[in-house]
Amino acid sequence: MKLSNSYIALGEHFFQRALPQKVPAANLLLWNNKLADSLLLTPALQKDDALLAQYFSGNQLPEGTNAIALAYSGHQFGHFNPNLGDGRAHLLGELVDTDGVRRDVQLKGSGQTAFSRRGDGKCALGPALREYIMSEALYSLGVPTSRCLAVVATGELINRGLAKPGAVVTRVAASHIRVGSFQYFAARGDIQSLNKLLDYSIERHFPEINEDENLSEEQRVLCFLERVMDKQITLITQWLRIGFIHGVMNTDNTAICGETIDFGPCAMMGIYHEDAVFSSIDEYGRYAFGSQGKIGQWNMARLADCLLLILTSAHKNKDEENAFNGKTDDADYEQQALKKVELIIHQYPNKFDQAYHNMYAKKLGMNAINGDERTIIDELLTLMQSHNLDYTQTFHFLTQSLSDPSQKEMLDTSLSHWYETWLTHLETLKISTQDAEALMVKNNPVVIPRNHHVEEILERCELFLTTRENETPANKKNMVTELVSEFLHVLRSPYQEIETTKNYQDTPKDDDKYYQTFCGT
Repeated sequence: MKLSNSYIALGEHFFQRALPQKVPAANLLLWNNKLADSLLLTPALQKDDALLAQYFSGNQLPEGTNAIALAYSGHQFGHFNPNLGDGRAHLLGELVDTDGVRRDVQLKGSGQTAFSRRGDGKCALGPALREYIMSEALYSLGVPTSRCLAVVATGELINRGLAKPGAVVTRVAASHIRVGSFQYFAARGDIQSLNKLLDYSIERHFPEINEDENLSEEQRVLCFLERVMDKQITLITQWLRIGFIHGVMNTDNTAICGETIDFGPCAMMGIYHEDAVFSSIDEYGRYAFGSQGKIGQWNMARLADCLLLILTSAHKNKDEENAFNGKTDDADYEQQALKKVELIIHQYPNKFDQAYHNMYAKKLGMNAINGDERTIIDELLTLMQSHNLDYTQTFHFLTQSLSDPSQKEMLDTSLSHWYETWLTHLETLKISTQDAEALMVKNNPVVIPRNHHVEEILERCELFLTTRENETPANKKNMVTELVSEFLHVLRSPYQEIETTKNYQDTPKDDDKYYQTFCGT
C-alpha cells in the first residue's frame, strides 16, 4: 500500500501538516473488503488485522503518507465562518482505484489539528459506525457517496456528555474539495490560490473542460460552475428518491465532486412529509427533506460568488494591460460577468424541477414527463403527506401491486382513486404493467437503513465495548462484526428481498416522532 498526495503540490496555504494522534489500543472492528479490492490493496495486507489497525488508527503511517488537515471555510446554517478546516481529520493521501479514479484516503477522529478550535479531535464509536453503515447503504442504493474502508476502536473513552468508546473511521472519497474550500481563499482575497484550486479541481474532476481547446478562460470558469451544479442536482434528487435527509448541508459539507460527505446528523424519512427533519442542531428546519433542493441552489450561489472573483480579477489584469498599450476595454465587465454567473445559477430551479419529476416518474414506472405526469406525482405526494403514509412502503407496495393484486390491499384506502388514475395513465402512455414494474423495481428500494434499526445496532455495539473491556481484541471485533453484518448484508441488496430482509422492513412504533440525530463532533 503506497499513497501519493497531489493536493500538497498546491502549496502550504491549502492545508496544515499534522500527524494523527497515536491511540493506546488500536483494534480493527470493521473492514470493507470490496472497497479495499477496488483500491488494489493486496490480499496479504487485507489479512493482517494488526497492521490494518495500526495504519487506520494513525499509529503507523503507510508508505507515501503526507498527513495533512485541509483548510476551508463554510456557511454553517447560513452563518459564515472563515476558519473551519479539518478539526478531527487527517488526509493521508490518495490511491488510484480499478476504474482509474484517484481517491482520497482520510482518517476521521484521528486527533487534534490546527483547526480543532479547542475540540479533542476524536470520534466516538457510534458516529464512526453510523458513517460506515449509512455510506454503504447509500452506495448500494445507487446514490453518489463517499465510502468507509475501516472502523478501528482506539481503546480509549472520550467525553460526549457521557463516556463513549473512541474510534477512527477511514473515509474514501473522490476528493474532499468543498464549496468551503473556494470560500476560504475568496474570503481572504487570495485570487492566486483560487485559480490554483480551480485548475486542480477541473483537472481532477472535470478534465473534459480542459480537453475543449475552444473554450476561453471565462467559458472555462462558467463551465466548471455548471458541471458542479449539475452534480449537486443529481445528488440531491437521488437523496430524495430514497428518503435521505442529510441534516447539515453547510457549504463545508458540499463536495464539488457531487458525493455525499459527513453523515453526522443524517436520517431516513419514514412517514412522508416535506418538512421532515431529525437533526437536533437544525432548529429551524433549514435542511428539512423538502428544502434540500433549494439549499443546493443556495450553496451553488456561494460557489458562484467565489468564481466571480476569479473572472473579475482576470479581466482587471487584462484591462490594465490594455490600458498600458493605449487600448480600452469594457469597463462594465464586472456587471457582465455577474449576469453570466447568475444566468447559470438561475437555471438551477428548472433543471432541478425536471430532474425531480423525472426521478419520481421512474418511481411510478413512467419515462415521459409532461403536465399529466407532474400532476399524478404531485397528487400522490400530497396524499401521502396528508394521510401520514410511509414513504418507502408506499412505493414498494405500488411496485408489487402491478404483478401481485393482493399488494393493492396493502395500500392506504386514501390512494384508491389516485391508484386508478395512475393505472389509466400508464395505459394511455402504452406502458405495460411489466415494463412499469421493471422500472419501478430499480428505483424503489424494498429496504432502507431505518433509523430505529441503525440506532439499535449502534447502541448494542457501544454497550458491548463499554461493558466488556476485558474481552480480547478478536472477540470485540467478532461481536461488532456479528451485530453489524446481517444488517449490512440486507442493506447491500436494497432492491431485492433476501431471507433476512423482513427483519429490517418494519416501521418504528412511534413513527420516529421523537427521534433526533446529533452531530458526532
